[in-house]
Amino acid sequence: MCSVGRPLAARTGVLRDSRRVVTSQLQQSGFLMSPPSDISLRSGTGGGKVLQRFPEKDWDDCPFTTGLELFCQPTGWSLSSQQQQPVFYVAVLTDIDADRHYCACFTFHETIAMTPTKPDDADADDHDSTLIHHSLMYAPKSLNCLGIIYTVYMENIQVQIETLIGNILGCIQVPPSGGPQVRFSIGAGDRQALQPPLSSTLPISHDSVALFFDQMGINNAITILCAALTDHKILFYSDSYSRLTAACRALIALHYPLKYSYVYIPILPSALLEVLNTPTPFIAGVHASLVSQVVDLLDVILVDLDGGDIRIPECVKIPPIPEPMLSRAKRCLNMILLPDLLSADYAFPPSPRKLSPYLQRDKEIRAVFIRMFAELFAGYRTCLTIIRIHPDPFITFHKASFLGHRGMVEDDFAVRVLGGMAFSAFVAERGPPYRVCDIFDEVYATMPEQLHLEQSDHEKVAENIKDLAHQLYLN
Repeated sequence: MCSVGRPLAARTGVLRDSRRVVTSQLQQSGFLMSPPSDISLRSGTGGGKVLQRFPEKDWDDCPFTTGLELFCQPTGWSLSSQQQQPVFYVAVLTDIDADRHYCACFTFHETIAMTPTKPDDADADDHDSTLIHHSLMYAPKSLNCLGIIYTVYMENIQVQIETLIGNILGCIQVPPSGGPQVRFSIGAGDRQALQPPLSSTLPISHDSVALFFDQMGINNAITILCAALTDHKILFYSDSYSRLTAACRALIALHYPLKYSYVYIPILPSALLEVLNTPTPFIAGVHASLVSQVVDLLDVILVDLDGGDIRIPECVKIPPIPEPMLSRAKRCLNMILLPDLLSADYAFPPSPRKLSPYLQRDKEIRAVFIRMFAELFAGYRTCLTIIRIHPDPFITFHKASFLGHRGMVEDDFAVRVLGGMAFSAFVAERGPPYRVCDIFDEVYATMPEQLHLEQSDHEKVAENIKDLAHQLYLN
């Protein structure tokens, strides 16, 4: 039985010099992953190990995350008899303090020459593995680094990697939120720009929310959001790692102005599936090939991103958004995603409306839910009590008073949302009267007047949504 024992770049003779350069220099910008000696020729599977890392020793404020190799190949490291396309995705790690760390993984396959052997105990007619019939195999390597590193490598730009890494680490300062745009070059004949968001409190969604609604549909997407807001366990599965990350990011963006505070693992490796047995809520994702190992979880909502389907266990009850907010939100979403629906029955329908550009549609969908939260939380500030005995003011929220004034005492959705950790953090962050305001504060202040002016006026509703979406787009 043959195995790969040493780093592949040092062992195989078919690698080009440029790839050796990347292998030797990435220790300055991230880490290099490679299959270790336990990938066997017969099974074609095994684990991974870190070959190089930067910094070489842990920093006190930023220790190296153990088990990182699991996220580089979530379904396990394996050999392939065919050349595979390079892939890129971003995994998110949640530490014990609920802080998130982002792991950008670029994986390519390189050839390794191997001599096929057959174990002595193997049957002559054993065909359970086709890998033993090939003398040239393709082994995966994962590079966690800035995008420009592998972009330069893939395009074969004649520039030393040392120069690029030195410029990135020593010459570029990332501006804070609300800061000016920074233009720079890393020395590869390129022109780069960093534009920080205008507000640090607004999540960045790109087009993930629009993609999420395209995949799941309006009703399913709202059901998933309600499940997350009421502290249920949600597990996405898909054949695409990047789609898993995008769906989880979309769900987090739809929470705004709330912040999800539980376990958040968009790409969960197969070796860590036992995490799904935790009693606490989570938002997680697994590759579709692993779904057979998680279908028996009793209290986990399974979401098929590729098929647009949801499996809700019998023991799980998801309370809906209270009326009239739910109907109003669905009507607004229909205006965005199905613009011809309102005029479908007209005897003389107007000219077909075009869908908004994808990025604009993403922000319009988010605007609908920001308005919904502003309506749901209307009057919450009148139920805040500030205690100034301590050096730092302590803010409490009188939930019973709020529910009583709004007539929501028996509404399960409102009771769960207002009693959750996300709303407690919302009160602590937005309760103080003197602080920097953001988009939600502006919408909250004007929402009652807008609802009064929008009565049965679809054009006015669409106009207000587009105005709010434009502010999100500018961020």
